[in-house]
Amino acid sequence: MTSPTQFHGWLAHDKSAAEGNMTWSAFTPKPFNDIDIDIKISHCGICGSDVHTLRSGWGNTHYPTCVGHEIVGHVVRLGSSVQKFKLGDRVGVGAQAFSCLKDSCEECSNGLEQHCTKMVGTYNGKYPDGSWSMGGYASHARVPAHFAIAIPTGLKSEDAAPMMCGGITVYAPLRNNGAGPGKRVGIVGVGGLGHFGILFARALGCESVVAISRRRNKEGDARAMGAMEYIATSEDDKWARKHSRSLDLIVSTVSAPDMPLESYLRLLRTGGSFIQVGAPEDKLPPIAAFGLIGKGCKIGGSQIGSPSDIEEMLKFAAEKGVKPWVQKRSMTEANRSVVEMEEGKARYRYVLVNTDTEERARM
Repeated sequence: MTSPTQFHGWLAHDKSAAEGNMTWSAFTPKPFNDIDIDIKISHCGICGSDVHTLRSGWGNTHYPTCVGHEIVGHVVRLGSSVQKFKLGDRVGVGAQAFSCLKDSCEECSNGLEQHCTKMVGTYNGKYPDGSWSMGGYASHARVPAHFAIAIPTGLKSEDAAPMMCGGITVYAPLRNNGAGPGKRVGIVGVGGLGHFGILFARALGCESVVAISRRRNKEGDARAMGAMEYIATSEDDKWARKHSRSLDLIVSTVSAPDMPLESYLRLLRTGGSFIQVGAPEDKLPPIAAFGLIGKGCKIGGSQIGSPSDIEEMLKFAAEKGVKPWVQKRSMTEANRSVVEMEEGKARYRYVLVNTDTEERARM
């Protein structure tokens, strides 16, 4: 197995890339180091973060960039100090490609690499040597081996790929906030992230899993995923009053700045927690302090998960048979898929599948 000196991928050159204007082009990856591996990509999920980055929604993107941080493929090159993998291993990479990993780092030394101040994203991130990370809408990916995870044999590649970011983004806050038997959990948003929230909350054995969405058009899907109840906030009359003090934990996957946050807080029981994982391009709406004080509830946030968290999640998914709802698309359809993802057409995660070299060469 070998890897080329140049990789090929769908490159964004300006904000219009989010409108389906990426170009399949060659690019030079970061310099190869002894801690790195090269991965020949077979699958890459499409994440909402990709669209935000393509259009510079979270700040100025460093163009050209190649997005995609739900990567699965096979190792084709090993750095001299890499011992955890061998050539041909099937691995996945999520939204993080680097942290300092120093013993003196409070985050890295405690297995919280995703919160390290030196954290580098899998794309649009700057490494300490000044090179920029490039993502998985591509033929290959190059990352430090520490941030690659072996994929269990019980998971298909198309199912594992969207778990690398979408899955861990909700699994980590569910696990870290006590989701399990006896707990009542609400998932705000029935989309790519939210559907993972429902699947994992049910697999964790929660007493009640409540899907919360603006409209009722996804109720059938949500119940098929494992939701026991469904709240349609724009259609149900007095929903916040009706379901007041009914949930121990709410995980919010939506990224709309106009979400009815105070009404969501009404759903919490005394001591409950509201955890935000969706990242709006604008600010969250204001809330009254008494929405927190009256019940002693908490608002928090969660950012992806550490490599060990992802490893745990993948093993759990394989053991419990957690299967995301994915729609496979050829890598040649990346532009169309990004546009349709933004339009809300995915049910519920698009996964790009790499085609052969001849087909890519015709693009």
